[in-house]
Amino acid sequence: MSQPPGFIHSSFLDHVCKLHRSIYGLCQAPRVWFQSLSHTLISFGFKSSKADNSLFTNHSSAGTALLLVYVEDIIIMGSTDYLINHFVHKLSQRFHMKDLGDLHYFLGLEVHRASTHLQLTQTKYLLSILKSASMLDCKPQPTPVISGHKLSMSDGLLLPDPYEYRCLVGALQYLTFTRPDISYFVQQVCQFMHSPRNAHLQVVKRILWYLKGTLGFGLCFYANSSPTLSCFVDANWSGFPDTRRSTMGHCVFLGSNLISWSAKKQVTVALSSTESEYKAFTHASADLLWISFILRDIGFHTSLPCILYSDNMGATQLAHNPVFHARTKHVELSYHFIRELVSTSFLQVSFVRSTNQLADLFTKGLSSSNFCYFRDKLMWHSPHHLAGA
Repeated sequence: MSQPPGFIHSSFLDHVCKLHRSIYGLCQAPRVWFQSLSHTLISFGFKSSKADNSLFTNHSSAGTALLLVYVEDIIIMGSTDYLINHFVHKLSQRFHMKDLGDLHYFLGLEVHRASTHLQLTQTKYLLSILKSASMLDCKPQPTPVISGHKLSMSDGLLLPDPYEYRCLVGALQYLTFTRPDISYFVQQVCQFMHSPRNAHLQVVKRILWYLKGTLGFGLCFYANSSPTLSCFVDANWSGFPDTRRSTMGHCVFLGSNLISWSAKKQVTVALSSTESEYKAFTHASADLLWISFILRDIGFHTSLPCILYSDNMGATQLAHNPVFHARTKHVELSYHFIRELVSTSFLQVSFVRSTNQLADLFTKGLSSSNFCYFRDKLMWHSPHHLAGA
């Protein structure tokens, strides 16, 4: 550290300035700002969620108010307009703030309201990505990648300048907040950020070609949904050709509404499809548990058990059977906590046919017909009738 230019004391050159308040732009500023905001909210009667520190809840006889914070951007919602206006007024007395009214646009997320549902899209953000890539006039494609195509670190030639690739992939990562249909493909191209090749860049462009034809796609949330949490989970055993690690994916529904999803490469090599699927169970179960904690904090109680759908019979039986088998005793103990969730009736593991496994969209490249079928079921329709098919 050194004294700032223009404030150098000639007699104390080895001294530095002591800050009496945080300055915007310093690394300490976000922490100091959050401390000030959280202390103020707690004095107003809010409580910080134990599952998510950025969520604050207030339950009283007047109703329920929820406040979500992202740095200096805030969303506040409540059971009555009076309650919302009351806390907005109190916050404005403590901080300089601007009330933007009903939620329409937040951090690149567009909110469209209708009488029966609420829709989230990122059309404006997507158009900015296409514009930066000079692809506003590109020809749309029906799917993000060719069916069955797997990327490798040795595909094609090294890019002379990886800047464009890294910028596009980074931008696509944020787009997956409302576009679960590209989560798996973005996860795949993220594997090569350190050393991208022209074949990898071609896949990124193919994703953008697909997005060009689906500009208005997003997520819909319906109010008349059931309080049941359900999850479809799948794993593509040895799906990554360079390391032979498996790709796992899952999608969580609250009633008919898709609220969480993931496409992730497993950290260790699985020796069987049952093992890879069992590890995917654990990852999905942790997500279900976390979501149940958040819903409990906001005063929404889900009906138990949560349902986990899998198309792997071996992993399904392993989740119910507390006995270690010879072929699975090498599996790390941390993955076996799913058995406790099953035994306490928090979780119910059920079998679903592969033709109805919605999580396939997060683990592998599908044909155009299968991709569109799963995408439409995932983003627009209730999946529960599939489980009993």
